[in-house]
Amino acid sequence: MPFAALAAATTPTAHIGLGLAAVGRPGYINLHRDRDLPADRSVDALRARTHELLDAAYAQGVRYFDAARSYGRSEEFLAGWLSAHPEATDVVIGSKWGYTYTADWSVDAEAHEVKDHSLSMYERQRAETGELLGDRLDLYQIHSVTADSPALGDKALHARLAALAAEGVTVGLSTSGPGQADAIRAALTVTVDGEPLFRTVQATYNALETSAGPALAEAHDAGLTVIVKEGMANGRLAGAEAPAVVREIAAQAGVGSDAVALAFVLRQSWTGVVLSGAATVNQLSGNLHAAVVDLDEERRDRLDALVEDPEAYWRHRSALPWS
Repeated sequence: MPFAALAAATTPTAHIGLGLAAVGRPGYINLHRDRDLPADRSVDALRARTHELLDAAYAQGVRYFDAARSYGRSEEFLAGWLSAHPEATDVVIGSKWGYTYTADWSVDAEAHEVKDHSLSMYERQRAETGELLGDRLDLYQIHSVTADSPALGDKALHARLAALAAEGVTVGLSTSGPGQADAIRAALTVTVDGEPLFRTVQATYNALETSAGPALAEAHDAGLTVIVKEGMANGRLAGAEAPAVVREIAAQAGVGSDAVALAFVLRQSWTGVVLSGAATVNQLSGNLHAAVVDLDEERRDRLDALVEDPEAYWRHRSALPWS
């Protein structure tokens, strides 16, 4: 599978990926977007910002890029960058299906995305992704699966996903919500013709929300590649927003709070790739320092003490405004 190259990579930053949720559309829930993005959030402006980030990420050893149908024009922007960089044959490209982007390039839309995990939705969005990314697509994930998602029990959908895997595209899923562990464990039981269907899982895990950890370890032991998203808790673990202990460790290490937050994730034995959700090149460079942060036992214990109740964490996340 394509992630084998990343697993074998000796360059530290190869285990940090770039997610495009924050730059593929004008609105998202990360903190301080007014400082991170230009006042002009036109399609052309965000295309240029995305390409700038992809250039910087590739130059610094990042080799996994993550998009989604619901991240506005992220697939389009990524496809344009790939077309302009035919030499970048060593990158792994992932995207997701299961949400339709509905904000019409507005920050103030009533609904930014609509969820649908049906077979018909897969067929439509697989065709849309194919038109943009073609044979560069390495990984296709069901977006934000929960334990009650119909996708986990839809045999017809499983058969179509298995057919996609037979074509050489890895099939995965992402999870969200306080019940991530239940969704991950349910996904591990899904098989087609006796073979496991899902080969990657992307989940939220950070110093504030660690509840999926045991299930992610089980997924890793079952042979899945684990991709971690929201390692900085949508900005709550970065900059001045970070808890004092994170800022103290960062000052001692000579890096930013963001690097400490991502290092916490990278040091988990089951982590395959942790995503940077940077919106600026400076943020990306700071994130990449995570690869060299030393977290000894004392520092890890201090970070472990930050954990929140999962229900409270996800209530806080759901209240973050789109901006």
